[in-house]
Amino acid sequence: MTTKPSKTLDTFDNPKQDRDFTIRIDTPEFTCLCPMTGQPDFATLKLEYIPDKLCVELKSFKLYVWSYRDEGAFHEAVTNQILDDLVNAISPRFMRLTAKFNVRGGVYTDVIAEHQADGWVPPVPVVLP
Repeated sequence: MTTKPSKTLDTFDNPKQDRDFTIRIDTPEFTCLCPMTGQPDFATLKLEYIPDKLCVELKSFKLYVWSYRDEGAFHEAVTNQILDDLVNAISPRFMRLTAKFNVRGGVYTDVIAEHQADGWVPPVPVVLP
């Protein structure tokens, strides 16, 4: 296989640094292992962010997500680790990661973690009639 999982997150320059705009990435095939049982946990990751100077490159993000496939991690820990790694890679103005884990034993888990850059003020939403 020519591609392999990787913890490296590649970046590229934000093409419109003077504007707040939102990037949304849905990843419906996230997997990691339950650290208690070793059984696979499946989740959909929903990443939303407002970039500052850098954006995350999608192929590297895909390979990064893939790198968790054989790692044991609690839902709360892995969600926060992914957010921390992304924030460290691109220093966004704002970032939210929602991890929606599939049912396990009749229980669904959603973990939502956020980052907001110091001094950044969110724009006022425009409400159209």
